[in-house]
Amino acid sequence: MKILSKRQQDTYLKLVRQLPLVSIKSEEHLDAALAMIDRLTDKRKLDGGEQAYLDALCDLVVVYEDQHHQLPLASDAELLRHLMEAKGVAQIQVHKETGLSKSAISEVLSGKKSLSRNVIGTLAAYFQVPTSVLTANIGRKHA
Repeated sequence: MKILSKRQQDTYLKLVRQLPLVSIKSEEHLDAALAMIDRLTDKRKLDGGEQAYLDALCDLVVVYEDQHHQLPLASDAELLRHLMEAKGVAQIQVHKETGLSKSAISEVLSGKKSLSRNVIGTLAAYFQVPTSVLTANIGRKHA
């Protein structure tokens, strides 16, 4: 572990006095942390103390946001649509290049059916993504 110089320690402690590095417990505290992050990231160059403080503060923000601001899982239709857009392919191309039926692809894209385990394996190989990307919704009811 690299030890901060005296000057860097002073910078770090000055920031800690302004906004202590403690677990974020409220939206107001989150807002203050985000304002501090903005202030630091707007600087052209950070010294070691500022960078150490910024790293720790970002970690605290991530923990709070993971607990209080979770993004909903994308539906299978949204996920498949995103993968198709990212690869620049149309539904018919996915059908031709994977051997999956047009109706199976269409039913997933329309939200009528969820991705099955067999389809997940085929799509993961086709889009070159881990199967875990496509399995987050298994066991959930589709809308």
